[in-house]
Amino acid sequence: MEEELIAGKHSVAEALRAGRSINKIWIAEGAQQKQMQPILTEAKNRGVVVQTADKRKLDTLVPGIQHQGVVAQAAPYVYAEVEDLLAAAAAKDEDPFLIILDEIEDPHNLGSILRTADCTGVHGVIIPKRRSAQVNATVSKTSAGAAEYVPVARVTNLAQTMEKLKEAGVWIAGTDVRAEGEIYDTDVFKGPLALVIGNEGEGMGRLVREKCDVLIKLPMQGRINSLNASVAAGVVMYEVLRQRSGRK
Repeated sequence: MEEELIAGKHSVAEALRAGRSINKIWIAEGAQQKQMQPILTEAKNRGVVVQTADKRKLDTLVPGIQHQGVVAQAAPYVYAEVEDLLAAAAAKDEDPFLIILDEIEDPHNLGSILRTADCTGVHGVIIPKRRSAQVNATVSKTSAGAAEYVPVARVTNLAQTMEKLKEAGVWIAGTDVRAEGEIYDTDVFKGPLALVIGNEGEGMGRLVREKCDVLIKLPMQGRINSLNASVAAGVVMYEVLRQRSGRK
């Protein structure tokens, strides 16, 4: 079975707390014991092997990632099914609140979106199997451990998935800079909702855009007419949370 590496204090700690299958943890030699104590305690409770290693080994294991002196070897990330996301909402007696990512390619953006999704009560995220960032060590690190709590479903065809969601009573709202209505004008946020965030450069693809029930945009008053994908997603997610909670 292939294995996956998780890096960073928060990511490793949350993976342990969430019950992720961890095979081994490496702690950098000279790492501050106080900062690592929660990980060491949880690892001991779960019987996970902890080894010390030279920082350069950790750098080699997860190149380019700020591992903060700790790397874990875990079982591969288990993707959910779309039905699981709807079931998660039903289990909480809540209207579904899903995020659909149309070819978000930067793993840092995916990680940031998962982090905000956890904070705003999103029941799950849907990504395509092709031309999309997948859940990996970079995503886990950027999400600060939220990747362990927000289920992610991978699908072959986003447009077909959107049709199935609509059949289940979910409204699809797409974010598009060319839309006429702004996020504060729509009344679909309070019910069953799937929010579509487009690719970092091109936005939503044509087929995905055509499947949306409503298109919305963020108001822009400066000279730059777009935001980073994860920032834009965060703004809209919090507007959904505001409307659903009845705040003014």
